[in-house]
Formats: sequence, structure tokens, C-alpha cells
Amino acid sequence: MELNLNHVDYLQVGVTSQKTMKLLPTVGRKATQKVVVADYDGVVTCFGMKKGEAVPVFKSLPGQKISRLELGGALGTPQEKIFVSSGSEVRGYTKKGKQFLTFEANLTESINAMHVSGADLFVCASYIYNHYCDCKDQDYYLSGDKINDVLCLPVETVGRIVPILACQDRVLRVLQGSDLQYDVEVPGPPTVLELLNRDGGKGGEEVVYGTADGKLGLVQITKSGPITSWELDNEKKKGGVLCIDTFDIVGDGVKDILVGRDDGTVEVYGLDSSNEPVLRFENVLSESVTSIQGGCVGKDMYDEVLTATYTGWVSGLTTEPQQMVAGPGDEIKMSRETQGKVATLRAELEQLQVKVLQGREKYQQSSQSSTAVSAVPVFSINDKFTLCQDDASYSLTLEVQTAIDNLLLQSDVPIDLLDVDKNSAVVSFSECDSESNGNFLLATYRCQANTTRLELKVRSIEGQYGTLQAYVTPRLQPKTCQVRQYQIKPLSLHQRTHAIDQERPMNTLRLTGQFSFAEIHSWVVFCLPEVPEKTPAGDNITFYFQNTFLGTHLEATYCKGEANFKSDNISTISILKDVLSKEATKRKINLNISYEVNEDSVSHTLQMIHPKLEYQLILAKKVQLIDALKELQVHEGNADFLIPEYRSILDESAQLLEEYKKQPAHLERLYGMITDLFIDKFKFKGQNVKTKVSQLLAILNNYELDSLMEFFSEA
Repeated sequence: MELNLNHVDYLQVGVTSQKTMKLLPTVGRKATQKVVVADYDGVVTCFGMKKGEAVPVFKSLPGQKISRLELGGALGTPQEKIFVSSGSEVRGYTKKGKQFLTFEANLTESINAMHVSGADLFVCASYIYNHYCDCKDQDYYLSGDKINDVLCLPVETVGRIVPILACQDRVLRVLQGSDLQYDVEVPGPPTVLELLNRDGGKGGEEVVYGTADGKLGLVQITKSGPITSWELDNEKKKGGVLCIDTFDIVGDGVKDILVGRDDGTVEVYGLDSSNEPVLRFENVLSESVTSIQGGCVGKDMYDEVLTATYTGWVSGLTTEPQQMVAGPGDEIKMSRETQGKVATLRAELEQLQVKVLQGREKYQQSSQSSTAVSAVPVFSINDKFTLCQDDASYSLTLEVQTAIDNLLLQSDVPIDLLDVDKNSAVVSFSECDSESNGNFLLATYRCQANTTRLELKVRSIEGQYGTLQAYVTPRLQPKTCQVRQYQIKPLSLHQRTHAIDQERPMNTLRLTGQFSFAEIHSWVVFCLPEVPEKTPAGDNITFYFQNTFLGTHLEATYCKGEANFKSDNISTISILKDVLSKEATKRKINLNISYEVNEDSVSHTLQMIHPKLEYQLILAKKVQLIDALKELQVHEGNADFLIPEYRSILDESAQLLEEYKKQPAHLERLYGMITDLFIDKFKFKGQNVKTKVSQLLAILNNYELDSLMEFFSEA
């Protein structure tokens, strides 16, 4: 990483959505650019920098929350017209702030993604894509899953209109008119699309995408099909990608890729000689980065990476050296300009403190009058509850526009709370009585003074389903609290995938009955995560899933009156059978249930559990040895006399203890899965083997795969 950038704050607006800040183009290469940013209050703010101060160019009146901001203009001219979407309306402003367009898209839902190209406007609501030319309806497409972003290849380079939709089901959909041309499968749910070099590269066909699980990729959208150039995995478990831009910040003539993530990470990737991305710079802000742009804002001749964050801070990472000069005796002195800035800020701070004191006194006096009405302060929460593929856990991220005081977590299903390194809050647990009030978890997080973002990890147990509730209390007066609910589904550890291995030994569950396509779809939505809420178009549908913990597969195919489920894990089929028959009984629908059990699938699942179980048992044994080995080491003065295996345990003791601490319930979880598998195998044969569970646990305590397989087949 050979890049040195310095942080500087410019301005704070209201809470911002994804992709709502842009830099207006300039005529000169190194002249400073104007910044335009839009917020939840419906205000469009345009400002420039003069002598280190943010000077407003224009500010629109407040209105409905703005979800997107794009720049446009006639093709081949500077793109300096400003377009914003709020609700189902698109508004256009000139760079001076004059409104020249109000266009009502007549959508039943709010616009959540937008792209402008010449006279063409592309807007998307949750599942619907619309294309307008000169505000006249052109094309329409109904997507199979939620649309997160939309982009169009540059018409002047490609010679035709090629819209691309980033959809939640890990697919980029490339359209031709109102029809799907082809799908591009990507390794995670894509959240953002950008043209490489802002023009799509040499042929105008190169698109950079970012995913909700933090992966990056470059794909070429050709006439005949997609060509994947590179994919970058998220090995360091950073946040999901919210915004991307390409700009030459290093100054070597090659455009770099700028990335903003939802955990506050800002990254600059350079491209090496073989066009593979290499991390050049990284900086972490305290809140999610909603927009990112490369350009020149603070001072002529100095490029920078400009970011907008969730709470509306517009700040830069500039190449300008910090304003410090070395004086005599190497004392660091502030330059006059910086001293002036500090004096202004101090004066401003004193004025604000006086205002706050006056406001407090006024509030105290008015609250004592008999006619006083206490108003509950309204605050925004940005929350995300996602399944992490790597460790089969759910990540709950809560971001509030003001500091969080405390957070209470309550769950009516058994879940484990896992440690998160980034989390500095103090957690305390309350005793729960699951018998009388159905509480399995009550935990309180007390936050430090300026915490606006909290990240938690929980792990659920498949087959146990219910609701996790988060009560968020910010540091506001009068005290107020918001509650958010998250569904823990019966097959909560399953994740959508593009295809499964059909060669595995499969168990089959078949349901027939008087149910509609919409009804069976709603049951599948209830059972499995990552299934679109909207009933799919057509008469039937097939979804593929993978269990993130074990790696077992599931195929769900259903239509009106019939549903088929195939899985190589008999417990998955058992959970589906129980939950679906319960849902049908609630709605007084008669179901005919038939199933085929494949005996080979049981040993196949045990073999998939085996490496995980063996690893955990070895880890537990190593941890048990650490104290004794340390005593020997102290007694002998060194560890040279130990065999290499024991020496390596001592060397790695810190990592081993850390890992063991992070996996408190891992062994119990694996034992539980094997026990469920044992009970489910015989349940389908009509036998109750719960009395033999104690024998099974005895075998697990002296674990050997062969003896376990033998017990399963003989029982």
C-alpha cells in the first residue's frame, strides 16, 4: 500500500441513502468540483469549497425521502444535470439549482434504483423495471427477485440499449427491450453496479459489481454472453459493498477502483500488469459509506476520495499533505490557515454550548406548565440481518443516526450469541424462564459514548423457529425506543445457490392437496430464507439451497396442488414435513404426504459431519493440554525437550484458546445434529428410538466414525 491520504470533514446533511452523492464535472482537469448530495429530508444540497469552507451553491426545499441521485445530460456533453428519485417521482435540477423536470412514474412502490442515459430513464421498484424515453413508456420487466441496482451500458460506445439489473438472488439480469437476454451468476447478492472507468472500458462492456457479503467482481457483458474477468473474495470478513467508483487517485494513468462498505471501510484497489485488483489503501470510518466519488474538492491540484456516510457526513481522503510545518527545534507548528480554522471552530462550539444551555432551560420551564405536551423524537435506524456463509451465523447490524445508549435483544427461540471483535459494547445476560414466558434469550448491550453502529452475531438451530427482537434506545431526551423484529426460519441456515449436486443420495418429500401456487409459495417463504416474498411469475418454480453449516443440498420444486422437495439430509426433509403439515392444518387444507428415504443418505450426511466433529474434538483435546504443557515449560525452563506436536500446541496456544472461546456450543451443536439425524431416520420408519439416545451419546464421547456408522445401521 503506497498511497497516503488524509481525512478531512466538509459538511453534514441529513441521513443519506445508497448512491446519493455525486461530483459535478469541471472544464479544467485539476479545478475544484462542486458536490451535490441528497438526504432523507428530501433536500438536495450543492456546495463548493472556498478557503477551506463549504460554500452553498443551492439547497432545495425539504420533501419526501430521496432514494437515489444520478447525473445526466445530452449524450456527448458534460453530465451536469442532477436527477433525484423520491417515492415514485423523478425530479431534475440544473447545476445552479433550477428545477426543470418533475416526472411521476406512476409506480405503486417507491423507486429504489435509477439510471439516466441521455433521454433514457431507467427506474426500478422492488421487483419492477421500467424504461422511459423522453418521459414516455418504453419497456417493462418483472424480475424474479428483488432489484438492488440498475445500470445501462454506454449507448454511444455499444450502439444499443443494454440495461443490467442487480438482483437479490445472486444474478445480474441483462435485458433486451422488455425481455431477458441472459443471466449472469455472481457469488453473492449484488448490491451495486458501476461501469469500469465510468465508460465501461475499451468496448463499453465492462461492469464492476459489489455484493452484500463483501465480494467484488468485474464482468464483461458481451452480445453473446458474459465473460468474468476477475472475482475478489472477502477473506477478511469486511462489510457488504454499498458504493463503487473508478478514478485515478494514484496518478499513474490507470484508473483505480474505489469501494465503500457498510462497516465504514473505504478501499482503493489498483490494477496490476495482468489487470488483477491489488489493495493500495484502506481507511475505516465509524459508520457505513453510502456514496463514494473520486475527484478534486478541497484544493486545486489535489485529488481525493470523497465519501458520504449514513448520518450525512460528507468527507474526503485527500492527497493534500496535512497542514503542519516543522519549526525550530523540530517543534510541529500549525500553519496560519489551520490556526484560523481552529479559532473559528472554537468560537462556533462556544456559541452552540450557549444555545444548548438556553434550550435546556426553556424545555425545563415549559415542561412544568400544565399545557405542555411531550413529543417523542423520531430517529432513523438502518438495520441488516444476513446469513454469513463462512461461519453459518447471522450478522445483525444496527446503525442509528444518533448515539446508541443501549440495545436489548430478546428471542423466543434458542440462539447463541457469538463474539464480534469490532463490538466494544458491554453485554449482560438476564435469566430466562422459557417454560412460562417463552423467552430463550434476554441480553442487554450498553454502548460507549459515541457508538452509532453495532454489529452482533447469532447462530440459530434448524428446526427451531420464531422471532428475534431488538429494542434500540438512543441517547435522546425524552427517552424513546424503537423495536425491530427478525424472523428465525425453520431452515434458517440454508442459503440460495445456483445449482446442486444431483449425484448425491437424495431423500424425497412429496405433497399434494387443494392449495394454490401462492399458498405453497408463502409456506416456502415461511420455511426458508432468501426466497422472494412475491409469488413467482409462471405456473411452477424450482429453488436450490445449500446448508451453510454442513454443506448438504435441498431442491424445492412446486406448483398449484403439488410440491416436491429433495435433500441429501433426512433431517431437512423431516423439518419441512412437520412445518408444512402444521401450516396446512392451520388453513384447514388436507395434504397427502408421501416420502422416499434413501438409506445411503444417512451415512453420506455422517461423513459430511465427520471432519467438523473431528476438528472440534482435536481442538478441545489441545486446549485441555495447554495448562499442563505450560507448567512443564516453566519447570524445565524451555520447551526444547517436547515432541514437535506439543511444541506447536504451545506456540499456537493463544490462537487455540481464542478459537475455542468463539465456539462454545460447536460440539453440542454437532452432537445435536447427529442425534436429530438418528431420530429422524427411524421416525420415517415409524419407530421411536429416543430411548437409545443415551447409547448414541456414549458412542459420541469416544468418537470413531466407523463405530457411529455401525450403531446407526444396527439400531
